[in-house]
Parts: sequence; structure tokens; C-alpha cells
Amino acid sequence: MFEYLWVNEEILRFVATGFSKTLSPLPVSPFVAGTMKTGMNPLSCRLISEKMKKLIVTIIISFISGLIIAQKPTVEVLTSGTKTSLRGLSVVNDNVLWVSGSNGTVGRSTNAGKNWKWMKVNGFEKTDFRDIEAFDANTAVIMGIAEPAYILKTNDGGESWRVVYENKTKGMFLDAMDFADNQRGIVVGDPINGKIFIARTNNSGNTWEEIEEKQNRPVTDSGEAFFAASGSNIKLFANDDYFIVSGGLRSRLISNSSVIDLPIVQGKESTGANALDIYDNGMPKKPGQRMIVVGGDFSADSIAHKNCFYTLNGGKTWLAPVTPPHGYRSSVEYLSKKDVLSCGLNGVDFSDDGGKNWKWISKEGFHVCRIARIGTAIFLAGSNGKVGKVVWK
Repeated sequence: MFEYLWVNEEILRFVATGFSKTLSPLPVSPFVAGTMKTGMNPLSCRLISEKMKKLIVTIIISFISGLIIAQKPTVEVLTSGTKTSLRGLSVVNDNVLWVSGSNGTVGRSTNAGKNWKWMKVNGFEKTDFRDIEAFDANTAVIMGIAEPAYILKTNDGGESWRVVYENKTKGMFLDAMDFADNQRGIVVGDPINGKIFIARTNNSGNTWEEIEEKQNRPVTDSGEAFFAASGSNIKLFANDDYFIVSGGLRSRLISNSSVIDLPIVQGKESTGANALDIYDNGMPKKPGQRMIVVGGDFSADSIAHKNCFYTLNGGKTWLAPVTPPHGYRSSVEYLSKKDVLSCGLNGVDFSDDGGKNWKWISKEGFHVCRIARIGTAIFLAGSNGKVGKVVWK
């Protein structure tokens, strides 16, 4: 082990001046053991001890970390004005995203929302497509909600769509879809004969199989249903477990193995849980230890009473935030174990402590927020064709 090392003079100046100016790119090897390298300018280097090296490295890392921590999220509106209420949002990667909404509208961007291709689905110009799941820039599945309920798929970037599922049952209302991967998906609908409607696909949405009423379809309470909240109220996991949150007169967390009452506000048709997110994905263990639920009362969107709860033990106990989101929220998304984003009619909130405290980072209203499946980009979608992006400043 060398006791002393040579360090580039610029590094020392950088440390000594308290990082008062931006550091130019560091040398490939700022620390040189033992003797000077051939070609190094002796006037630009200084001999330092190993302890000093560790100190300098610590200071530089702390400074860089400080810059990252100092950045705060805000929302930048990318586009608006299209005559549609966008509730479906699927972010494939940092560049490719799809949206869907009312008036038979679907939108696609392949350059991170800078430019958009807007389309009306032929023959479905009045359909409300409240959820969309995209697999790449060419392939997507959209969900039309009610009587009849439809699921359509495109393989050519939206140029053409084909019906892959149709249900004309009286009272049929599809609420949400989710996919565990590019093959396995689930769709959930309001109760039929007192039981939740569920259908599944194992071939990328090309065909769907309904779960029969006599099979393991959960029973709902009177006045309990699901909000068509941008597909954010259901999660399907790699081990085929699913979680759904309900609302209305009663609000519960329903899975294929259990039903748990939620402490969120409930008792009216406009109240209850609208969305959940779960940090762990179910592999190799069962999912659902760290999860968060948001909602409230959409008829009183500024009230924050009992609008958010989180659990660290799979729903055995639920914790209320110290500072809750600032009103009704229809979507929530883990960005990391600690960073969480939520949006609703009156704005967007961000938590950097796992949901304990929320900051109101934008008063732009959105229905849904999503982080890229592959990547780090975070987008939002809402009324009047509005699409936004979270940026860090």
C-alpha cells in the first residue's frame, strides 16, 4: 500500500475553494500512486497522503450527492388542447409513450412527448378508452369501458385496430387493465351479480378468457365498485397475484387470496380508494409488503381528509401521512423505495420519505402518472389532451 499519492492540482483547488466554481471533467486517474507518471506536469500535481485522498474523495462525493438532493421535481406541460380527457397512459421507455381517452382518441409519441401522433379509432369515435397498455412503439392494447365493453389492439403504431374482446352484458363496465409482462394481463370490471368481473390474457392481449362466476371471483358489498381511474387501481404481478382497490360505500384492498378493509375515506359514491402502487414485484417472494393507496372524494377535490395510507407489512397495519397529499388523488406511483408521486384534479404531490410527507409540486391537474417501465422518465396525462412530464430542477 502506498503511503503517499500524487493528486492533480485542479482537484486540490476545487476542494480548497469550497466548490465555488464548476469543476471541469476530472482526469481519468487524478490519484497516482508512488511516483509521477511519465508525461505528467510536476507543476500541476502535488504529493498527498492516503488519508488526504480519502478526505478529498469523500468531499467530492458529498458535493455531487448534494447537487442531486438539492434538485426538486416540478411538472412541465408538454401538450394540451386536444378535445379529449386522457385517462389511459402507458410509458414504454424514456422516449415511447401512449395515451388514450374520450372521443375515441389515442395519442403516441416516440420522442419523449415532444411530438405527437393523434388518432381517432375508426368505428369507435364515441368510445371512452380509459386505459391503455403499450409494449413498444407499434403495439398497444386499449380498453373501452361500457355497454358494450371492448378491448382493441394495434400492431402497426395505431394505423389499424382490431377487436380482441367484446362484452355486451347489461351493466358491463370495464374499469382497469394491468400487465405483469408483455404476455400476461388482467382486466377488471364492476360487479356482475355481486361478483367482480375479471378476465385474463396470456398472449399479449390477443385473446381474453373470462373468469367464470362460480370460480374464484371475489364478492363485493352493496355500493362497492371500482373507479375507472386510469388503470391505477389494479396490479398484476409476476407470480400471478393481483391486488385491486375498491371505492364507493365501502373501500377495500382485494386480492386473489384476501380482502382487507381500508381506512381511507368512504361511505359515498364519490369516495374511496382510486389507486394503489406496490413497490415489490412479487419475485421471488409474494408481493405487497410495501404499498400505498390514494383516493378521497372526487366531488370535493381539495379535501385531504383520509385520502392516503401506506403499509410496510402487506396491509396488516396502515399508516396515515403526517402531511397528506393536498386533495383527492386518482393515481400514485413509486419512483423508488422512498420517492412517490401522486396526482389528481387539483395538482401533483411528491414524497421523498415513502409517503410520510407530501409536497404540492404543481397545481396542474392530471388524472394519471406513470414512470417508464424501462427507464426513469415520468409522465402525466389529464383533461383537455394535457400531457406533462416531471423534470428536476
